[in-house]
Order: sequence, then C-alpha cells, then structure tokens
Amino acid sequence: MPNPHDPAMLAKAETLVDALPYMQRYAGRTFVVKYGGHAMGDPELAHDFAEDIVLLKAVGINPVVVHGGGPQIGAMLKKVGVESQFIDGLRVTDKATAQVAEMVLSGAINKEIVGWIARAGGRAMGISGKDGQMVTARKVQRTKKDPDSLIEQVIDLGFVGEPETIDTTVIESISASGMIPVIAPIAYGPDGETYNVNADTMAGAIAAALGASRLFLLTDVHGVLDKQGELLTDLRPADIKRLQEDGTISGGMIPKLETCVHAVEAGCEAAVVLDGRVSHAMLLEIFTQEGAGTLIRQDPSAI
Repeated sequence: MPNPHDPAMLAKAETLVDALPYMQRYAGRTFVVKYGGHAMGDPELAHDFAEDIVLLKAVGINPVVVHGGGPQIGAMLKKVGVESQFIDGLRVTDKATAQVAEMVLSGAINKEIVGWIARAGGRAMGISGKDGQMVTARKVQRTKKDPDSLIEQVIDLGFVGEPETIDTTVIESISASGMIPVIAPIAYGPDGETYNVNADTMAGAIAAALGASRLFLLTDVHGVLDKQGELLTDLRPADIKRLQEDGTISGGMIPKLETCVHAVEAGCEAAVVLDGRVSHAMLLEIFTQEGAGTLIRQDPSAI
C-alpha cells in the first residue's frame, strides 16, 4: 500500500496543486503548437510531445498542432531523384518538389503525429490547409539586391505560399468533437494550385484567426538569448525591434519572432519561443510561474 507520507508522493501532489490555477485559467482556451525541428526526429521527444498534447486536451485546453518537415522533404527529394535549387539559401519549389512536399507533409509526417497522439491515449485528426478550404495562400514574394546595379530583383521561389485567408470552421469542429487537429502546412492558391507554406507562418496565421491564448513555436534553441547568452523570458514587439537593430537577434530567429509579433498583433494573446528538445518544456511553460521559454505579448496584462 502506498505511503501517503512518502516525500515523493507529496511532491507529486504539490505539483498538481501548483498547476491548478493555470488549468483553471486556460480551460476552454485554444493553444496552437508548431511542432518541428530535431524534436520531430527523436522518438523519445516525440512521445513526450504527444503526451503533453493529450494532457492539454484532458484538462480542458484545445490544442491545435501545426507541423513542419523540411529535413524529411529534403531526404525524400534525394530519394526520388528530384534535385533542389536554392536562391540565397531558400529552396525553389517547382511542381515536382511541391508534389513531394505534399506527399511527405500531408501523408507520412501528418499521420505519424496522429499515431503518436493515439498511442498516448488521445484522438487526433490529420488534415492540411486544403481541407474544407481552411487556408488559401498567395505566392511568396522575395527580393534580393543585385550586387552590381544595387537594384532590387524579384526572386521566384515557385510554389511557396503564405496564408491569405483562414477559415477556422474545420479546426473548431474537430476540437469541439473531442479530437485534436494536426495540420500540414499545405494550401490552395487562387487558381487551385498547391502551395507549400512555412510551418511557423501557418501556425501564426491560424493562432491569430482562432484568437488563441497561446502560440508555441517549438525550436532547436532555448528561446531568445541576450548577448551574454541568458534567456530573455518576456518581450514586447518594441523590445524585439530594438534587439534586432543592435544585433542581439539575428539569423533564423528573426523570422520566428516576426511570426510571433504578427500573431499577437492580429489577435493571439501571446506567443512563446520554446526549446522542443527539452522533455515536457511546454508543460513547464504553461503550468509553472517560472516558465521555460521566451514569452512575446503586446498587452502586458496578457498572461
């Protein structure tokens, strides 16, 4: 028979009690979670992620998962002999590449995540932005400056899109049925063509459209770090602009934070950049006072 005075058991009980106010605060709210990076390729971390998502649903929160899959797309392109072209480090997505991307994202990866959630005791439905015309996309426009003439030139990245309209009906119907939506970042264009959409961008647009309480971007870094390497736990859009101007924020973190800012300015209460390589980091961020990542919010009262 378990000993009710066992310190380990008491610690577990105290953890649950400490988490109670957060469970009450977020019950009935929506969390959009972008899942990708190295965590996606690690079976143990994938199992932990699925457990976290199922737990959120069990305590009354509505999680919505949006996933990426860049490395898997690259591996499949190589396997089927489709050569990728890159311009300024950006993959050009021709029709053949777009077909492979859809096969990998909407097929293999999407259903694998659904399976992980099922094994953790949850029920999930895998869809893409095409389903129910949930997401329509427009072609991404990028430019680069010619080094000789210094004239801005348009870069054609092919079938790479960004969300233009979001219809949340399908997502809300799935969540209301007790299931967890798992969304691949594929969408239709205005003429019915298929566009591959950056998963961070897709997640941010969906979080804004849903008026989500939280957008979580699970990454391969601890969060936003200052110049001394210390974690910055709470930022406003003005802080991000300043940190970008002085060089504290650079590289791949810039577009992630731009996604967060766009989301919180368009209706999401707050966004969090979080290390997806840390087991249960999302639960630590949600259910503890200390948190575990960098919180971005426009309104200081948003919690």
